[in-house]
Amino acid sequence: MASPGYGKRSAPGQAPCDPHAFAHLPAREAYIASHIDRLPDGAAMDAKTLAKELPYGQQAVRTALNNLSEAGHLRRVREPAGDGTTQWVFRTYFSRTARSDAWWERWLNEGDEPQPDATPQRSAAYDALATLGLADPRLALSARECADLEPLAAEWLARGIPPARLIAALTAGLPASVHSPAAFTRRRLREKMPPEPPLPPAPSGRRIMECTSCRTPGRPEALSGGLCRVCRGVDVPDDAGVNARHQAAVRNHAARVRAGIRPGGRA
Repeated sequence: MASPGYGKRSAPGQAPCDPHAFAHLPAREAYIASHIDRLPDGAAMDAKTLAKELPYGQQAVRTALNNLSEAGHLRRVREPAGDGTTQWVFRTYFSRTARSDAWWERWLNEGDEPQPDATPQRSAAYDALATLGLADPRLALSARECADLEPLAAEWLARGIPPARLIAALTAGLPASVHSPAAFTRRRLREKMPPEPPLPPAPSGRRIMECTSCRTPGRPEALSGGLCRVCRGVDVPDDAGVNARHQAAVRNHAARVRAGIRPGGRA
């Protein structure tokens, strides 16, 4: 077990326990997620401790934790200890229900509505709709139809439904023929819309999200999938030496930031 207050914390509003809760994940990630799901709050969440409890090495566990972060199941956060001191603690929030970046940001900001992307690319919602025709040809959609239905599908993802479950819900129990795939899909998106997950009570102090991999503090919108740009491999120089120096600089910067936000705190 980790020191009190320093390990796992359960995210609010999760779905009930389900043996198929992690069926959308690769086998290794599903196994590790199931193990973490069974751990009590406060249990250690570092790769070294988990590797002692699992049939995987530390590097495999670190990779799996990063993948679980990108899939929306966990975020690493630094927040006040809540005992009246100025101490900050490091916690890993785990959610059995996969959450979107928007949900995690809204939770972190104590109820603030997430802002839309300034330069939207092909979203996970669009890709899920574009995949419908591969899952079942009766729901094949055009590019324009995918774009029209994207806001509704995005709302599903924002409510914690992963793309695989969205596709399954839209393609389950189809009639023998679908005369208008777009109209049929729109009706299902509206009629089967899951409820909005409840947000946690407003915390007594602010939270700061960290990169799941390297623990660099950052704003939620900069930590897509809970990972910083360096750990996601975005805009990283090709030259290995430059890359190594860049990552070392990031780690040093992160250490300085942590020192600044943890007056009197422990590592």
